[in-house]
Amino acid sequence: MAIKERLSGNEAVANAMRQINPDVMPAYPITPSTEIPQYFTTFVSNGQVDTVFVPVESEHSAMSACIGSEAAGARTITATSSAGLALMWEVLNVAASDRLPICLALVNRALSGPININCDHSDAMGARNTGWIQLFAENNQEAYDNMVQAYRIAEHPDVMLPIIVCQDGFITSHAVENITLLEDQVVKDFVGEYEPEHYLLKDGESIAYGPYAVTNYVMEARRAQMQGLRNAKQVCIDIGKEFGQISGREYGLFEEYRMEDAEYAMVIMGSAAGTAKDAVDALRDKGVKAGILKIRLFRPFPAEEIAEALKDVKYLAIMDRTEDFETNCGPLGSEIKSALFNKNLRPLTLNYCYGLGGRDVTVESLTSVFEDLFEVEKTGDLGEVYRYLSVRE
Repeated sequence: MAIKERLSGNEAVANAMRQINPDVMPAYPITPSTEIPQYFTTFVSNGQVDTVFVPVESEHSAMSACIGSEAAGARTITATSSAGLALMWEVLNVAASDRLPICLALVNRALSGPININCDHSDAMGARNTGWIQLFAENNQEAYDNMVQAYRIAEHPDVMLPIIVCQDGFITSHAVENITLLEDQVVKDFVGEYEPEHYLLKDGESIAYGPYAVTNYVMEARRAQMQGLRNAKQVCIDIGKEFGQISGREYGLFEEYRMEDAEYAMVIMGSAAGTAKDAVDALRDKGVKAGILKIRLFRPFPAEEIAEALKDVKYLAIMDRTEDFETNCGPLGSEIKSALFNKNLRPLTLNYCYGLGGRDVTVESLTSVFEDLFEVEKTGDLGEVYRYLSVRE
């Protein structure tokens, strides 16, 4: 039976962790993810989970402890934000290259500087090339659902890679919404027990993690790691369908919203997708064929599938909630343009940097993006292809 609750995104994720009952959780507090280990330690002290909670002196130590426990065959989880993830970057690569399916709840927050505690995606985007799977959530329900599915994706024998489950800082992490939880036993049965084939302390088996690799082996290791990422796409689809059978909420690589006949489309990730849907609904009421493509799986990037979804779009806006300091486009813009180019698709495309440091994203501001596309249609001139939204020039 479904359980109706009113929870913040952080509470929802912490409750999913409780239902999963991981073996080990090393963690260090940082706003706005601090509540996740805070709630979880309450579950530990109340005996609601069997997890060993490890308080550490930094986020670098947290991820190092995650690597040690996961290498020893223990299902391991942690949470962080912003500079906390940045401090982990050295060992994020180690976790991925060692094929350790650690789960990390990331509450997205701007990287410094200037120092800011509010939402953008600069932390996740900074770690996008570390070899971790990345899932993004629009709302509290999706944050919960993604966490429940995360280990099934990461621990799949064709994948065996760590995974980051993202939600937007304060916008979803601290806002309270009505959501539906699964029963504890349903989640337990869905996630299952973690029984890795190989691990560091397995009796009778000699194995090393993180050894020095000479020239003859590095490329092959990277190639094998890439294959795990490639396999994660189909696994994500399969697990999303299986999750739909127990919850009624099926997930894929992305969500197509009113895209069936869309001539104008916006590609976006995270909480702003809900605002974008309201903008599209208003435009549809006026007869405008507008749609939204909301990215759920950012790593591995589903390029071919996205190109197929956008093949009939004439005018496209790509929304990046980070500044990549490339001057030409943002990270999502780069990925989408590459995907379209490889399929010889040429919609007239604008790329926007928006919502940095928690800057408000409104129906009006996102509607103005579509209005820019209308102007491109009218004049045939893209003008500046990489733009800022709602900024004082």
